[in-house]
Amino acid sequence: MQPQQSFSGSTGDPSAIVCSQCGSPMPKEMRFCRSCGNRLGEGPAEYTETVRFRNAATANAQFNPAYIPPAAAPIAPPSPRDFTRCRRRLGWGGMTWMWIVLAVFFASGGAMSILKGPHRGRATTPIFLDRSIFGVDGFKTTEGGVTFEDVEPPGAPADKAGLVGGDIITTFDGRAVRKESELMDLIRQTPTGKPVEVIYLRDGEIKKTQLTTISSQESNQLERAYGNRAEGQGIFGYNNGDSKRVFVPTSKIFGVRLDRVDQNGPADLAGIKKGDIVIEFDKTPIRTSDELLSRVRRGFPYSTVPVVVMREGQRIEIPVKLGKR
Repeated sequence: MQPQQSFSGSTGDPSAIVCSQCGSPMPKEMRFCRSCGNRLGEGPAEYTETVRFRNAATANAQFNPAYIPPAAAPIAPPSPRDFTRCRRRLGWGGMTWMWIVLAVFFASGGAMSILKGPHRGRATTPIFLDRSIFGVDGFKTTEGGVTFEDVEPPGAPADKAGLVGGDIITTFDGRAVRKESELMDLIRQTPTGKPVEVIYLRDGEIKKTQLTTISSQESNQLERAYGNRAEGQGIFGYNNGDSKRVFVPTSKIFGVRLDRVDQNGPADLAGIKKGDIVIEFDKTPIRTSDELLSRVRRGFPYSTVPVVVMREGQRIEIPVKLGKR
């Protein structure tokens, strides 16, 4: 339908409205012609109004797939979900990232190895499965070498070699020793059953002996035989806690001073007194308290053993009949 037009010729009023269908004059407030029923303004213009916004061309163009924003236009940052979608499209899951990290770690380790140069292996010390046994209660570093408190068990290598507690070992199998760790290393390197030369100090004198190491199994057998022997162990009649290693006046040797003697015990009955310094027991030099106790216990009960003591500067030998423990 055509829009209504003004016909000034029919009414003489240029602003008068006439029907475009039949040309009949119409009042301004009427929206349809009373003559033919035609509605005023009927058509697309009345029902579809065009509304234009400011910057409408740019706003509408953003919905165009071919639209390219200007360089100065702000770009919205991608969301974490966009990264996840991108990673999924590339096929990189959690396990993939883990393998990548591991690959980088090992690659860096290999690079460090290359930078460090070729590996040089350390010289290793041969260790034998069945360690060699020397036959003492334990070593400790002292002035001039390595010493120990007593020899045990009876029949062990040190006992057979004639060593006693208080001796200072200076050389083992041709090698000088100054510390406990050095001697222990040499013993570990020595195969069982090998004879070795031992140089030691006793009372300031250099002595030499031959020692043949045994296995730990053989040492255990000796200990069991000694602990289970039918004769039992001897008793001297004193308390080891009441004895002390002392230097013997007017001599170069050490001995064990008895600060208490059990009344009516074997030593007391034999005539040994408080303050006596024992320097020999059953023809074995005594230089430490533990060695004296060890020699007393290995003595056979009711046997008589010679005991040498120093009393007021005099050397006295006293036979003592041991008791039974």
